[in-house]
Amino acid sequence: MKLDVNRHYLPMTKDEILQITREEHIQFIALWFTDITGIVKTVVVPAAELENVIENGLHFDGSSIEGFARVAESDMVLVPDLRTFTILPWNSGDERTARLICSVHTPQGEPFIGDPRNVLIRALRMAEDMGYSFKTGMELEFFLFSTDERGKPILNTTQDNAGYFDMPDELSQRVWRRMLIALAEMNIRVDSTHSEIGYGQHEIGFQYNHALVSADQILTSRVTLKTIAQQHHLYCTFMPRPIANMPGSGMHTHQSLHDCRTGENLFMDTKHEYGLSETARYFLAGQLAHARAMSAILAPLVNSYKRLGTSFEAPVYVTWAHINRSALIRVPGTKPGKESHTRLELRCPDPASNPYLAKAVMLMAGLDGIKHKMALPDPLEETLLNHQRLRLRSVEMLPASLGEALDVLVSDDVVMNALGAFIADRYVAAKREEYETYNRQVTRWEIEQYLNRF
Repeated sequence: MKLDVNRHYLPMTKDEILQITREEHIQFIALWFTDITGIVKTVVVPAAELENVIENGLHFDGSSIEGFARVAESDMVLVPDLRTFTILPWNSGDERTARLICSVHTPQGEPFIGDPRNVLIRALRMAEDMGYSFKTGMELEFFLFSTDERGKPILNTTQDNAGYFDMPDELSQRVWRRMLIALAEMNIRVDSTHSEIGYGQHEIGFQYNHALVSADQILTSRVTLKTIAQQHHLYCTFMPRPIANMPGSGMHTHQSLHDCRTGENLFMDTKHEYGLSETARYFLAGQLAHARAMSAILAPLVNSYKRLGTSFEAPVYVTWAHINRSALIRVPGTKPGKESHTRLELRCPDPASNPYLAKAVMLMAGLDGIKHKMALPDPLEETLLNHQRLRLRSVEMLPASLGEALDVLVSDDVVMNALGAFIADRYVAAKREEYETYNRQVTRWEIEQYLNRF
């Protein structure tokens, strides 16, 4: 089945792209893709090569890309998705550059099983085979730090001291405006931006869209925000918890299933206490059942687990609720007449996750709940916590470390199959090495605590 996302993109043809490239005096084309960890990779070609790239793709050596291939099977082809053509607003004059996001294919023309974008496309096609279209909207949090003369972040100097929803200084507001202007120029729609709880911490909320579109937009936004910050001599980081005494940064993800033909929100049921349809309740139950295994993808760093369960409103219990913002999955309220906005908010993902793999495992976990008609446990609201302390003892908790999350991941067939054997094996191997390297470190804290005592 061909994935139907055209109505969610601005339609673009080869001829239109070539015409825009000529009229806008584009000099270079940046071809973007990601490795399995979500790091953006790029190959830049002169604009004169664009037509050839569109028609034939671009061959490259994938042997050194994280999780891609062994040297013996390294030939890969970048196939640009024409719907992702956009002009990068921070280049001008003889450096004017446009961007295309690419999927990775084999020389035989098959989608490469190690390409994260193809993993999400495969999951979305499975959903469409069941009659579902998956939509998401993210709240992306990040810190802005001042920089030294070499452009390196000064971690004890955040850009401003604004608190939650406070008005930051004029420099931060100017950076906000430039960020939003740049995103708008690339057709990325933003609901709002505001100061977060931590000093120098900010949030941008993105409008709802098809999951592939929103994954592409998160990828683009992370590059955009870092670039605009750098132009203002600031450093933007999506590290989950860069400062121990400040809250961590999350990427709360709102999600819903829609009818492929009509676009109707299939999570809505105005007669249900929480406004959730049977489909939504099954989907929610599936995500709860696979939440611990998903953690290795949604919270992918050693540092991620210094946010979960310790940072303000970062979840630790595998529960759901309507009001309780510390629940793993929340059902946001909807205004009368806006019931079509019914959605589930998954609160454990952080902005370091690969957006393609993250959405793929979220979707497949929820679909597993639908397929097996999983029973949904009772919600756990804040108002009930004092009366349900005993219940908390029996509620599962998210993994406490990356190592624990990887152990759970490899035992969960649904999440492993969502990734595919190729990516799953390489992802687990790369993350185990990362975790083991971290565990071998002797930290400053250990030296200060133990060196003079023993």
